[in-house]
Order: sequence, then structure tokens, then C-alpha cells
Amino acid sequence: MSAVDTSGAGYYLDTAGAVPVSPVLHGSVDASVCIVGGGFAGLNTALGLSERGVRDVVLLEAEAAGYGASGRNGGFVFGGFSRGEDALLHDLGAQRARALYDGTTDAVDLIRQRITRHAIACDDTHAGIIWANWFKDPEVLRSRQRLLADQYGQDWRWMPQETLRSHIRTHRYHDGLFEPDAFHFHPLKYARGIARVAKEQGVSLFARSPATALVRDGVGWRVATPQGQVRARHVVLACGGYLAGLHRRVDAGVLPIATYVMVTEPLHARMRDALTTQAAVYDTRFAFDYYRPLPDTRLLWGGRISVLDRSAAEVRRLLYRDMLKVFPQLEGVRIDYAWSGLMSYARHQMPQVGRVEDGLWVAQAFGGHGVAPTTFAGEIIASAIVQEDPRWREFSDYGLVSALKPAGFMGAQLGYWWAEFKDVWKDRMEHR
Repeated sequence: MSAVDTSGAGYYLDTAGAVPVSPVLHGSVDASVCIVGGGFAGLNTALGLSERGVRDVVLLEAEAAGYGASGRNGGFVFGGFSRGEDALLHDLGAQRARALYDGTTDAVDLIRQRITRHAIACDDTHAGIIWANWFKDPEVLRSRQRLLADQYGQDWRWMPQETLRSHIRTHRYHDGLFEPDAFHFHPLKYARGIARVAKEQGVSLFARSPATALVRDGVGWRVATPQGQVRARHVVLACGGYLAGLHRRVDAGVLPIATYVMVTEPLHARMRDALTTQAAVYDTRFAFDYYRPLPDTRLLWGGRISVLDRSAAEVRRLLYRDMLKVFPQLEGVRIDYAWSGLMSYARHQMPQVGRVEDGLWVAQAFGGHGVAPTTFAGEIIASAIVQEDPRWREFSDYGLVSALKPAGFMGAQLGYWWAEFKDVWKDRMEHR
């Protein structure tokens, strides 16, 4: 197995086209809203504000739009949160849990509408997503299918083993569930697309302009950058796992956790040895694999979480081994790209969305399940700022609880290893 190691999200960078030009902030600027972070959360907030008629919005990005987790992720677009639907129901009760979950499925529809309305070329593939059962026990699927139908109004369709294996050429899985309204896309192309639309609608986006300080300024705030500053009535911190060090409680609320992705060489006809579907796939383990076919016949494969932001070579080694457990017939396939990225993760496994202080807002901790929830968060915060919409309070049960750093890193890693061990143990018991 040979490979070409690249830094960052190499495949996405190589296929997204030229980096859009955005200026560096120089001097002092006044704005109604200053957003810190040019990932999905920040971009969606900016676009939500501009769609509501707010034109003096400034977005500060330390690198370029989509640089962090938003431009590195697996590209799955579906509803829900990192915290499971059963836990959400237990936490909030049926009505509040349903309202939050519906916000994410509405966001999937909004993403689809924006792609069409604004002609965002992002390789969107509307073929659904398959949740494949790693275990023999069908109740893993049946219980979730019932819960989603009864409590959340979601129709995830049963996919019997024979049908599943006709689409996914492996004996590793048993039955599955199919989510027809989900899709997958090129996340960096989409991030750049909504950045373009936001700029066309009047948002001032400054790249290579990291926020270095945040201080009160009368009834508003002042955000400093190396070569300028922004004075604004409202500030939205949307930095994800790439913490800016601007507010102690905000940074203390999340752990930056690494997740890994690799992309194969073009498989051409060999793709059918593994997949005969354009759907994306993930499995029922806590420590699950996720993968999807790309338009150029490559296979994108992701998985694992860790407190370690590993090298491309190490990511390639780990994920290649995982791929061959599912598709041994792909042995010898070249891996052309491998990378890691930092996602923000809260102890309660839910996004931290809402007001921290008067005029200071946060949108972070999407926990690796962020494409739709970041869109939902952007809509909520934009609506709160413009229309005093109180929906952000529905996230109040999941606030800025301390991530207990640095001990939290060890706790998160031990928790992942324990869940991984339970997956392995259950698998072994089923095959005794």
C-alpha cells in the first residue's frame, strides 16, 4: 500500500477549486454583529442574519472559510445530534425533544434549498444514508426505528440483510435502516458556497484575521485582530474545536477532539466490489466507521475519535486496517489522502447554543454531528438577534458546563476506549 500524504483536508482542498479571495482586516470597523469563526456555525449565522435584512455583519476567520472541521468532515447531511434520541427524550420530554430534533431535519431541508437556490456546486448526492447493523441482534435497529417513528415522526425504512448485502458487498453487517431524506456532499465546496452567498448579500468576510481579544465596549463589544478591530453590538463565538482563547467559560466548555478521514485512489469498476449504492453508510457501534462513494469513484472512509491529532501516515494506517475489516476485497488499494481535524465536544454531548452575556452568543460543541445542527444553530441565533426569537433557550439544559480540562481529555479517551471494548465484547459473544 503506497500513499501520498497531504496536510489538512487534502482531497477536499484539491477538488474545491481556487480559494476565494477575502481581505485581511485592517483598521477599525463598526458592525451590528461580529462573528468569530468561518466554519458552518459562523457562516450559517452570517447568512441567516443577511437573509433577515442585516447588512452590517462582519465575520472574522483565522485562516479561510471552511478551514476547520466544516471543511474536513465526512459530508453526511442528516438530522439529529451527537446525543442519542432516547437520551434527548429522557432529558427534555416528548415535546421539547421533538422540537429540537425537528430543527435539525428542517435544517437538512434548508441546506438542500440553499444548494438549489444559490446554485452551490458541492457534489450533493441525494441517495440517502444507511445505518448498517454490525451486530446480529436486530433489536438494535428495531428499537431505534420505533423510537424515531413514535416520538420523532421519522420513517427510517427497514433494510433486510439480503437487500443490505446487495448494496454493501460485505458479510460484516446484518440488517440495516435506510434514511431516505438524508444525503451527502463535499463539505468544503458547500462552506465556500454559503460564504459566497453571504458576501453577495452584504456580509464582510475577513480571512487570515484571527480574533486575539474580546472586551466590553459600552453596550457592545470590541474584537481585536492583529491588524484591526471590530466594534459590534453583538458578537457570536463560533470557533468549534479551534479555540480562540477569547472567553474563559466558552473555551472551558468544550474539548477539541480529533477524528480521522482517508480517501482512496479512484476505484473505477472496482467500486462495485464494495458498493453498488450511492448512499453513505455508517454502522451501529459506538466507535463506528462511516464512508461514502465520491463522484470520481474514490471511497471516503472515516472513523475513530481521539485526543490525539495524529499524522496523515498514522491516520492512513489505522483507517486502512478498519476498511479491510469490512471490505477485505479492497486490499492493495492505494490511499491517496489522509487527515485529521478537531471537532468541539461537550460533556453532555449536545451543542452549546445561546446567549452567554448581553450581546455575546455562542455556537459550538456539535460533537462530530454538525452539518445540520450548525445550520439550525445559525438560524436560531440570527433569529434571536434580529427578532428576539426565544428558541435558543431550548438549549439551556445543555449549557457551558466545564469540560474539566485537562482531566477531561483523559476521561473522553477512556470513555471512548470503554465503548470500543464493549463493542468488541458484544461482537465476540455473538460469534462464540
